Amino acid sequence: MTPLVKLLTVKLVAAVFMTVTAVPALAQTTGPLKIEITEGVIEPMPFAAPAFVAQNSNARQLAEDLAAVVAADLIGSGIFREIPRAAHISGISNFDAPVQFSDWKAINAQALVTGAVTLRSNGQIAVKFRLFDVFAQAALGEGLQFVGTKEDWRRMAHKVADAVYSRLTGETGYFDSRVVFVAETGPKNARRKRLAIMDYDGANVRNLTDDASIVLAPRFSPDGNKVLYTSYETGMPRVFVLNLNTMRRRALDDLPGMTFAPRFSPDGKTVVMSLSEGGNTDIYTVNVASGKRSRMTSSPSIETAPSYSPDGRQIVFESDRAGSQQLYIMSANGGEARRISFGKGRYGTPVWSPRGDLVAFTKINKGRFHIGVMRVDGSEERLLTASFLDEGPTWSPNGRMLMFFRETRGANGAPSIYSVDTSGRSLKKVAIQGFGSDPSWSALLK
Repeated sequence: MTPLVKLLTVKLVAAVFMTVTAVPALAQTTGPLKIEITEGVIEPMPFAAPAFVAQNSNARQLAEDLAAVVAADLIGSGIFREIPRAAHISGISNFDAPVQFSDWKAINAQALVTGAVTLRSNGQIAVKFRLFDVFAQAALGEGLQFVGTKEDWRRMAHKVADAVYSRLTGETGYFDSRVVFVAETGPKNARRKRLAIMDYDGANVRNLTDDASIVLAPRFSPDGNKVLYTSYETGMPRVFVLNLNTMRRRALDDLPGMTFAPRFSPDGKTVVMSLSEGGNTDIYTVNVASGKRSRMTSSPSIETAPSYSPDGRQIVFESDRAGSQQLYIMSANGGEARRISFGKGRYGTPVWSPRGDLVAFTKINKGRFHIGVMRVDGSEERLLTASFLDEGPTWSPNGRMLMFFRETRGANGAPSIYSVDTSGRSLKKVAIQGFGSDPSWSALLK
Protein backbone atom coordinates (compact mmCIF):
# COMPACT_ATOMS: atom_id res chain seq x y z
CA MET A 1 0.00 0.00 0.00
CA THR A 2 1.30 3.45 -0.86
CA PRO A 3 2.12 5.39 2.33
CA LEU A 4 0.10 8.52 2.97
CA VAL A 5 3.37 10.39 3.35
CA LYS A 6 6.47 9.39 1.46
CA LEU A 7 9.87 10.95 1.53
CA LEU A 8 10.36 12.82 -1.72
CA THR A 9 13.49 11.96 -3.64
CA VAL A 10 15.28 14.56 -5.67
CA LYS A 11 18.49 13.63 -7.40
CA LEU A 12 21.38 16.05 -7.28
CA VAL A 13 23.28 15.83 -10.55
CA ALA A 14 26.77 17.21 -11.00
CA ALA A 15 26.82 20.15 -13.36
CA VAL A 16 27.81 19.23 -16.89
CA PHE A 17 26.72 22.38 -18.71
CA MET A 18 28.82 25.40 -19.50
CA THR A 19 29.65 27.84 -16.74
CA VAL A 20 30.14 31.51 -17.60
CA THR A 21 33.81 32.40 -17.30
CA ALA A 22 34.57 34.74 -14.44
CA VAL A 23 35.67 38.24 -15.44
CA PRO A 24 37.98 40.13 -13.06
CA ALA A 25 36.18 42.56 -10.79
CA LEU A 26 35.96 46.11 -12.08
CA ALA A 27 35.32 48.23 -9.03
CA GLN A 28 35.01 45.49 -6.46
CA THR A 29 38.18 44.94 -4.46
CA THR A 30 36.81 43.30 -1.33
CA GLY A 31 36.54 39.77 -2.69
CA PRO A 32 33.59 37.65 -3.78
CA LEU A 33 30.08 38.77 -2.97
CA LYS A 34 29.16 37.61 0.50
CA ILE A 35 26.59 38.54 3.09
CA GLU A 36 27.78 38.59 6.68
CA ILE A 37 24.98 37.76 9.09
CA THR A 38 25.33 39.51 12.44
CA GLU A 39 22.93 39.98 15.30
CA GLY A 40 22.38 43.62 14.42
CA VAL A 41 20.03 45.03 11.84
CA ILE A 42 21.33 44.47 8.33
CA GLU A 43 20.42 45.98 5.00
CA PRO A 44 18.97 43.14 2.91
CA MET A 45 21.04 42.25 -0.14
CA PRO A 46 19.23 43.21 -3.38
CA PHE A 47 18.98 40.35 -5.87
CA ALA A 48 17.20 39.71 -9.15
CA ALA A 49 15.50 36.43 -10.05
CA PRO A 50 14.00 36.70 -13.55
CA ALA A 51 11.64 33.95 -14.66
CA PHE A 52 13.50 30.75 -15.34
CA VAL A 53 13.90 29.80 -18.97
CA ALA A 54 11.44 27.15 -20.19
CA GLN A 55 13.43 24.76 -22.36
CA ASN A 56 10.20 23.42 -23.88
CA SER A 57 6.81 25.06 -24.26
CA ASN A 58 4.99 22.91 -21.71
CA ALA A 59 7.45 23.95 -18.99
CA ARG A 60 6.59 27.66 -19.01
CA GLN A 61 4.35 27.67 -15.97
CA LEU A 62 6.77 25.48 -14.03
CA ALA A 63 9.60 27.85 -14.90
CA GLU A 64 7.62 30.82 -13.62
CA ASP A 65 6.53 29.03 -10.45
CA LEU A 66 10.01 27.77 -9.64
CA ALA A 67 11.54 31.23 -9.84
CA ALA A 68 8.74 32.63 -7.67
CA VAL A 69 9.34 30.06 -4.91
CA VAL A 70 13.10 30.62 -4.99
CA ALA A 71 12.56 34.36 -4.60
CA ALA A 72 10.00 33.88 -1.81
CA ASP A 73 12.42 31.66 0.11
CA LEU A 74 15.22 34.20 -0.08
CA ILE A 75 12.97 37.14 0.81
CA GLY A 76 11.49 35.25 3.74
CA SER A 77 14.92 34.84 5.31
CA GLY A 78 14.97 38.58 5.95
CA ILE A 79 18.48 39.04 4.56
CA PHE A 80 17.62 39.38 0.87
CA ARG A 81 15.48 41.87 -1.03
CA GLU A 82 14.16 41.12 -4.51
CA ILE A 83 14.28 43.81 -7.16
CA PRO A 84 10.81 43.78 -8.79
CA ARG A 85 10.69 42.41 -12.31
CA ALA A 86 9.06 45.63 -13.48
CA ALA A 87 12.41 47.30 -12.83
CA HIS A 88 14.41 44.79 -14.90
CA ILE A 89 15.99 46.29 -18.01
CA SER A 90 16.39 42.91 -19.64
CA GLY A 91 15.44 39.31 -18.97
CA ILE A 92 17.09 35.95 -19.46
CA SER A 93 15.77 34.24 -22.58
CA ASN A 94 18.71 31.91 -23.20
CA PHE A 95 20.24 30.17 -20.21
CA ASP A 96 23.62 29.68 -21.92
CA ALA A 97 23.94 33.18 -23.40
CA PRO A 98 26.43 35.61 -21.79
CA VAL A 99 24.87 37.72 -19.04
CA GLN A 100 24.52 41.43 -19.75
CA PHE A 101 25.86 42.51 -16.37
CA SER A 102 25.48 46.22 -17.11
CA ASP A 103 21.68 45.83 -17.23
CA TRP A 104 21.62 44.26 -13.77
CA LYS A 105 24.20 46.62 -12.31
CA ALA A 106 22.08 49.58 -13.49
CA ILE A 107 19.22 48.50 -11.22
CA ASN A 108 21.61 47.88 -8.30
CA ALA A 109 21.21 44.10 -8.23
CA GLN A 110 24.14 42.62 -6.33
CA ALA A 111 23.25 38.99 -7.02
CA LEU A 112 21.53 37.45 -10.04
CA VAL A 113 19.83 34.04 -10.03
CA THR A 114 19.17 32.46 -13.41
CA GLY A 115 17.63 29.10 -14.16
CA ALA A 116 16.21 26.80 -16.80
CA VAL A 117 13.52 24.12 -16.63
CA THR A 118 13.02 21.11 -18.89
CA LEU A 119 9.93 18.90 -18.71
CA ARG A 120 11.02 15.49 -19.94
CA SER A 121 8.87 12.96 -21.79
CA ASN A 122 9.01 10.54 -18.84
CA GLY A 123 7.32 13.11 -16.58
CA GLN A 124 10.50 14.17 -14.81
CA ILE A 125 11.71 17.75 -14.70
CA ALA A 126 15.27 19.00 -14.74
CA VAL A 127 16.08 22.32 -13.10
CA LYS A 128 19.46 23.98 -13.48
CA PHE A 129 20.59 27.31 -12.12
CA ARG A 130 23.50 29.70 -11.81
CA LEU A 131 24.28 32.46 -9.34
CA PHE A 132 26.21 35.56 -10.36
CA ASP A 133 28.01 38.37 -8.55
CA VAL A 134 26.81 41.30 -10.67
CA PHE A 135 29.51 43.81 -9.75
CA ALA A 136 32.34 41.29 -10.13
CA GLN A 137 30.68 40.06 -13.35
CA ALA A 138 31.40 36.49 -12.32
CA ALA A 139 29.60 33.27 -11.48
CA LEU A 140 29.57 32.31 -7.79
CA GLY A 141 30.37 28.61 -7.83
CA GLU A 142 29.45 26.11 -10.50
CA GLY A 143 26.00 25.62 -11.91
CA LEU A 144 23.91 22.81 -10.44
CA GLN A 145 21.12 20.65 -11.78
CA PHE A 146 18.31 18.92 -9.89
CA VAL A 147 16.17 16.17 -11.37
CA GLY A 148 12.88 14.88 -9.96
CA THR A 149 9.22 14.30 -10.67
CA LYS A 150 6.89 17.08 -11.67
CA GLU A 151 5.15 16.72 -8.30
CA ASP A 152 8.45 17.51 -6.58
CA TRP A 153 8.98 20.88 -8.26
CA ARG A 154 8.66 22.84 -5.01
CA ARG A 155 11.41 20.74 -3.43
CA MET A 156 13.70 21.55 -6.32
CA ALA A 157 12.92 25.26 -5.93
CA HIS A 158 13.78 25.00 -2.23
CA LYS A 159 17.04 23.23 -3.11
CA VAL A 160 17.98 26.03 -5.49
CA ALA A 161 17.21 28.60 -2.80
CA ASP A 162 19.29 26.65 -0.26
CA ALA A 163 22.24 26.64 -2.66
CA VAL A 164 21.92 30.39 -3.28
CA TYR A 165 21.56 31.08 0.45
CA SER A 166 24.62 28.96 1.25
CA ARG A 167 26.83 30.56 -1.38
CA LEU A 168 25.95 34.07 -0.28
CA THR A 169 26.07 33.55 3.49
CA GLY A 170 28.48 30.66 4.03
CA GLU A 171 25.81 28.87 6.07
CA THR A 172 23.67 25.88 5.18
CA GLY A 173 20.14 26.71 4.12
CA TYR A 174 16.88 25.58 5.66
CA PHE A 175 14.26 25.79 2.89
CA ASP A 176 14.20 22.11 1.83
CA SER A 177 12.69 20.95 5.09
CA ARG A 178 9.36 20.02 6.62
CA VAL A 179 7.38 20.89 9.72
CA VAL A 180 5.09 18.57 11.66
CA PHE A 181 2.44 20.33 13.73
CA VAL A 182 -0.98 20.04 15.37
CA ALA A 183 -3.73 21.08 12.96
CA GLU A 184 -6.72 22.42 14.89
CA THR A 185 -10.34 22.95 13.89
CA GLY A 186 -13.56 23.92 15.61
CA PRO A 187 -14.48 26.37 18.38
CA LYS A 188 -12.08 27.05 21.22
CA ASN A 189 -14.12 25.12 23.78
CA ALA A 190 -14.39 22.04 21.51
CA ARG A 191 -11.18 22.08 19.51
CA ARG A 192 -10.38 19.06 17.33
CA LYS A 193 -6.71 18.21 16.90
CA ARG A 194 -4.75 16.00 14.53
CA LEU A 195 -1.15 15.66 13.43
CA ALA A 196 -0.26 17.22 10.08
CA ILE A 197 2.89 17.80 8.07
CA MET A 198 3.84 20.58 5.64
CA ASP A 199 6.71 22.14 3.78
CA TYR A 200 8.56 24.72 5.85
CA ASP A 201 6.64 27.54 4.11
CA GLY A 202 3.16 26.09 4.75
CA ALA A 203 2.67 24.40 1.38
CA ASN A 204 1.67 20.77 0.81
CA VAL A 205 -0.17 20.24 4.10
CA ARG A 206 -1.08 16.58 4.67
CA ASN A 207 -2.86 15.03 7.64
CA LEU A 208 -1.11 12.22 9.51
CA THR A 209 -3.81 11.24 12.02
CA ASP A 210 -7.54 11.70 12.43
CA ASP A 211 -9.04 13.97 15.08
CA ALA A 212 -10.68 11.23 17.17
CA SER A 213 -8.42 12.00 20.15
CA ILE A 214 -6.33 14.93 21.31
CA VAL A 215 -2.71 14.92 20.12
CA LEU A 216 0.10 17.15 21.35
CA ALA A 217 3.79 17.93 20.96
CA PRO A 218 4.87 16.17 17.74
CA ARG A 219 8.66 15.92 17.41
CA PHE A 220 10.73 14.75 14.43
CA SER A 221 13.40 12.08 14.63
CA PRO A 222 16.85 13.25 13.48
CA ASP A 223 16.46 11.43 10.14
CA GLY A 224 12.97 12.86 9.59
CA ASN A 225 11.40 9.40 9.14
CA LYS A 226 9.57 9.20 12.47
CA VAL A 227 7.49 11.48 14.66
CA LEU A 228 7.02 11.29 18.41
CA TYR A 229 3.83 12.70 19.85
CA THR A 230 1.52 12.56 22.85
CA SER A 231 -1.99 11.15 22.41
CA TYR A 232 -4.98 10.95 24.76
CA GLU A 233 -6.58 8.02 22.94
CA THR A 234 -6.24 5.77 26.02
CA GLY A 235 -7.81 8.40 28.27
CA MET A 236 -4.50 9.70 29.60
CA PRO A 237 -1.46 11.17 27.83
CA ARG A 238 0.87 8.57 26.38
CA VAL A 239 3.82 8.89 23.99
CA PHE A 240 3.52 7.25 20.56
CA VAL A 241 5.96 6.97 17.67
CA LEU A 242 4.73 7.21 14.06
CA ASN A 243 6.76 5.88 11.13
CA LEU A 244 6.23 8.26 8.21
CA ASN A 245 7.30 5.70 5.62
CA THR A 246 4.82 3.00 6.64
CA MET A 247 2.33 5.14 8.62
CA ARG A 248 2.48 2.52 11.37
CA ARG A 249 2.47 3.74 14.94
CA ARG A 250 3.04 2.21 18.34
CA ALA A 251 3.13 3.22 21.96
CA LEU A 252 6.71 3.98 22.87
CA ASP A 253 6.52 2.35 26.29
CA ASP A 254 4.34 0.66 28.85
CA LEU A 255 5.29 2.94 31.71
CA PRO A 256 2.63 3.47 34.38
CA GLY A 257 1.17 6.93 34.79
CA MET A 258 1.15 9.67 32.16
CA THR A 259 3.96 10.17 29.63
CA PHE A 260 4.43 13.35 27.59
CA ALA A 261 6.88 15.97 26.24
CA PRO A 262 9.08 13.52 24.28
CA ARG A 263 12.17 14.28 22.18
CA PHE A 264 14.66 12.12 20.33
CA SER A 265 18.36 12.06 21.12
CA PRO A 266 20.63 13.29 18.29
CA ASP A 267 21.37 9.69 17.21
CA GLY A 268 17.66 8.75 17.27
CA LYS A 269 18.25 5.75 19.55
CA THR A 270 16.87 7.25 22.75
CA VAL A 271 13.83 9.30 23.71
CA VAL A 272 13.82 11.64 26.68
CA MET A 273 10.39 12.53 28.13
CA SER A 274 8.38 13.19 31.26
CA LEU A 275 6.53 10.64 33.36
CA SER A 276 3.91 11.77 35.86
CA GLU A 277 2.90 9.29 38.52
CA GLY A 278 1.49 9.75 41.99
CA GLY A 279 1.48 13.51 41.70
CA ASN A 280 5.17 13.68 40.80
CA THR A 281 6.66 14.45 37.38
CA ASP A 282 10.22 13.42 36.49
CA ILE A 283 12.35 12.98 33.39
CA TYR A 284 13.12 9.53 31.98
CA THR A 285 14.98 8.19 28.97
CA VAL A 286 13.72 5.21 26.96
CA ASN A 287 15.73 3.15 24.50
CA VAL A 288 13.68 3.11 21.28
CA ALA A 289 14.65 -0.45 20.30
CA SER A 290 14.58 -2.26 23.65
CA GLY A 291 12.21 -0.10 25.69
CA LYS A 292 14.73 0.01 28.54
CA ARG A 293 14.16 3.09 30.65
CA SER A 294 16.30 5.15 33.01
CA ARG A 295 15.19 7.76 35.51
CA MET A 296 17.03 11.05 35.12
CA THR A 297 15.56 13.19 37.90
CA SER A 298 14.08 12.40 41.28
CA SER A 299 12.54 15.23 43.23
CA PRO A 300 9.12 16.42 44.43
CA SER A 301 9.17 19.20 41.83
CA ILE A 302 7.79 19.14 38.28
CA GLU A 303 10.54 18.36 35.74
CA THR A 304 9.52 18.41 32.08
CA ALA A 305 10.17 19.60 28.50
CA PRO A 306 13.64 18.03 28.13
CA SER A 307 15.80 18.66 25.03
CA TYR A 308 19.20 17.20 24.12
CA SER A 309 22.27 19.20 23.17
CA PRO A 310 23.42 18.52 19.57
CA ASP A 311 26.27 16.30 20.79
CA GLY A 312 23.89 14.29 23.00
CA ARG A 313 25.92 14.90 26.15
CA GLN A 314 23.57 17.25 28.00
CA ILE A 315 19.86 17.88 28.49
CA VAL A 316 18.13 21.19 29.09
CA PHE A 317 14.75 21.07 30.84
CA GLU A 318 12.30 23.09 32.86
CA SER A 319 11.64 22.63 36.59
CA ASP A 320 9.91 24.43 39.43
CA ARG A 321 12.38 23.10 42.01
CA ALA A 322 13.34 26.68 42.91
CA GLY A 323 9.71 27.69 43.43
CA SER A 324 8.95 28.90 39.92
CA GLN A 325 9.34 27.54 36.39
CA GLN A 326 13.03 27.88 35.38
CA LEU A 327 15.55 26.29 33.00
CA TYR A 328 18.25 23.81 34.01
CA ILE A 329 20.98 21.80 32.29
CA MET A 330 22.22 18.39 33.40
CA SER A 331 24.35 15.60 32.00
CA ALA A 332 22.59 13.19 29.64
CA ASN A 333 23.52 10.52 32.19
CA GLY A 334 21.62 12.33 34.94
CA GLY A 335 23.03 13.83 38.12
CA GLU A 336 23.18 17.38 39.40
CA ALA A 337 21.62 20.15 37.33
CA ARG A 338 22.62 23.80 37.06
CA ARG A 339 20.15 26.61 36.63
CA ILE A 340 20.63 28.87 33.59
CA SER A 341 17.61 31.23 33.71
CA PHE A 342 17.67 34.13 36.15
CA GLY A 343 15.55 36.86 34.57
CA LYS A 344 12.21 38.03 35.88
CA GLY A 345 9.29 35.75 35.14
CA ARG A 346 8.89 32.05 34.34
CA TYR A 347 10.69 30.03 31.66
CA GLY A 348 9.61 26.87 29.84
CA THR A 349 9.77 24.70 26.68
CA PRO A 350 13.57 24.97 26.22
CA VAL A 351 15.04 23.71 22.93
CA TRP A 352 18.75 23.42 22.23
CA SER A 353 19.93 25.04 18.99
CA PRO A 354 21.36 22.66 16.34
CA ARG A 355 24.49 24.83 16.45
CA GLY A 356 24.84 24.14 20.16
CA ASP A 357 25.34 27.77 21.16
CA LEU A 358 21.82 28.86 22.14
CA VAL A 359 18.73 27.65 23.95
CA ALA A 360 15.33 28.88 22.80
CA PHE A 361 12.52 29.13 25.32
CA THR A 362 9.08 30.46 26.20
CA LYS A 363 9.02 33.19 28.84
CA ILE A 364 6.04 34.47 30.80
CA ASN A 365 6.42 37.80 32.55
CA LYS A 366 3.74 40.22 33.75
CA GLY A 367 1.05 38.40 31.81
CA ARG A 368 2.92 38.54 28.49
CA PHE A 369 4.39 35.58 26.61
CA HIS A 370 7.70 35.79 24.78
CA ILE A 371 9.87 33.58 22.60
CA GLY A 372 13.51 34.16 23.47
CA VAL A 373 17.03 32.80 23.22
CA MET A 374 19.99 32.73 25.60
CA ARG A 375 23.49 31.33 25.68
CA VAL A 376 23.80 27.88 27.25
CA ASP A 377 25.34 29.49 30.33
CA GLY A 378 22.26 31.73 30.68
CA SER A 379 23.93 34.89 29.43
CA GLU A 380 22.83 37.24 26.64
CA GLU A 381 19.11 36.61 26.97
CA ARG A 382 17.14 38.15 24.09
CA LEU A 383 13.36 38.25 23.79
CA LEU A 384 12.34 37.98 20.14
CA THR A 385 8.54 38.26 20.42
CA ALA A 386 5.81 39.46 22.74
CA SER A 387 2.08 38.74 22.69
CA PHE A 388 -0.93 37.43 24.56
CA LEU A 389 0.39 33.86 24.07
CA ASP A 390 3.55 32.81 22.22
CA GLU A 391 4.79 29.29 22.92
CA GLY A 392 6.64 26.21 21.71
CA PRO A 393 9.76 27.31 19.78
CA THR A 394 11.47 24.96 17.30
CA TRP A 395 14.73 25.54 15.44
CA SER A 396 15.37 25.63 11.70
CA PRO A 397 17.98 23.09 10.53
CA ASN A 398 20.71 25.75 10.37
CA GLY A 399 19.90 27.35 13.73
CA ARG A 400 19.14 30.73 12.16
CA MET A 401 15.31 30.78 12.43
CA LEU A 402 12.67 29.74 14.94
CA MET A 403 9.05 28.70 14.52
CA PHE A 404 6.47 28.87 17.30
CA PHE A 405 2.74 29.26 17.70
CA ARG A 406 0.80 32.34 18.73
CA GLU A 407 -2.74 32.26 20.09
CA THR A 408 -5.08 35.24 20.00
CA ARG A 409 -7.08 36.20 23.06
CA GLY A 410 -10.81 35.89 23.69
CA ALA A 411 -13.52 33.29 23.23
CA ASN A 412 -12.68 33.03 19.55
CA GLY A 413 -8.94 32.97 20.05
CA ALA A 414 -7.04 30.48 17.90
CA PRO A 415 -3.42 29.45 17.30
CA SER A 416 -1.32 30.22 14.23
CA ILE A 417 2.25 29.29 13.40
CA TYR A 418 4.87 32.04 13.06
CA SER A 419 8.57 32.25 12.30
CA VAL A 420 11.22 34.73 13.42
CA ASP A 421 15.00 34.91 13.14
CA THR A 422 17.34 34.90 16.12
CA SER A 423 17.71 38.69 16.14
CA GLY A 424 13.94 39.26 16.29
CA ARG A 425 13.64 40.41 12.68
CA SER A 426 11.52 38.84 9.97
CA LEU A 427 8.55 37.93 12.16
CA LYS A 428 5.90 36.46 9.89
CA LYS A 429 2.89 34.18 9.94
CA VAL A 430 3.19 30.85 8.14
CA ALA A 431 0.37 30.66 5.61
CA ILE A 432 -1.73 27.54 6.20
CA GLN A 433 -5.46 26.88 6.02
CA GLY A 434 -7.03 26.66 9.47
CA PHE A 435 -5.31 26.77 12.84
CA GLY A 436 -1.93 25.32 13.79
CA SER A 437 0.12 24.83 16.95
CA ASP A 438 3.13 22.95 18.35
CA PRO A 439 5.41 22.99 15.28
CA SER A 440 8.52 20.83 15.01
CA TRP A 441 11.06 21.58 12.29
CA SER A 442 12.83 18.71 10.54
CA ALA A 443 16.43 18.50 9.46
CA LEU A 444 17.20 19.23 5.81
CA LEU A 445 15.71 16.54 3.61
CA LYS A 446 18.00 14.08 1.85
